[in-house]
Amino acid sequence: ISCVHKKIITQKMDILQILKNLPIDLGQANLRTTTQGKVIAMNFVENGIDKTALDIGCREGHQTQILEKKGYKVTSIDIQKQYEKCIVMDVNNGLPFDDSQFDLIWCSEVIEHLSTPPNSLKEFKRVLKKGGKMIITTPNSHFWFYRITNFFGKSAKDLQNPGHKFFFSEKNIIELFPSSEIYGFFPYIWKKFTIKNHIGLLSPTFIICCYK
Repeated sequence: ISCVHKKIITQKMDILQILKNLPIDLGQANLRTTTQGKVIAMNFVENGIDKTALDIGCREGHQTQILEKKGYKVTSIDIQKQYEKCIVMDVNNGLPFDDSQFDLIWCSEVIEHLSTPPNSLKEFKRVLKKGGKMIITTPNSHFWFYRITNFFGKSAKDLQNPGHKFFFSEKNIIELFPSSEIYGFFPYIWKKFTIKNHIGLLSPTFIICCYK
């Protein structure tokens, strides 16, 4: 590669890094606790007095604490213990809970890390009570931002968390959640709106509401 080409590649990568670090809600890691995707998802959680919730992938417990404020008795799990109430487990190996144990399952930015999402979703539904709700968020790896970065030689896989195993499109999400409500948001700064149309192009995040 010539020096000129190397310089162009370096400049492209610098631009991409700047875009990732801007305080604009594109679902990037530095806004992961406050991204609009989580805000919208949490708005679908009703008050849960005397109800139980399972927080799958609780990380530092930020969402667990919000669920507790809504009245839920929360069981928090993750593959690593970053939160004092977290129970360490790998959901790829199944869940050690009884059938129909939880009123709510909260699973934000997790399914893209799993080895076999369809199998894990069956487990999630197994432990959900009849009439219960499962709320899931996951990155949209095919929205307009990644279409632009592809021009610079950087795919969603290059730019997202290195632990991601799946890079979902709207078609993938519909196949995984055929009878669920799917939402997104637009735009990404100032006032943001919940959307149900053109999610595959416009929204950086899929918000999925499933009922049992």
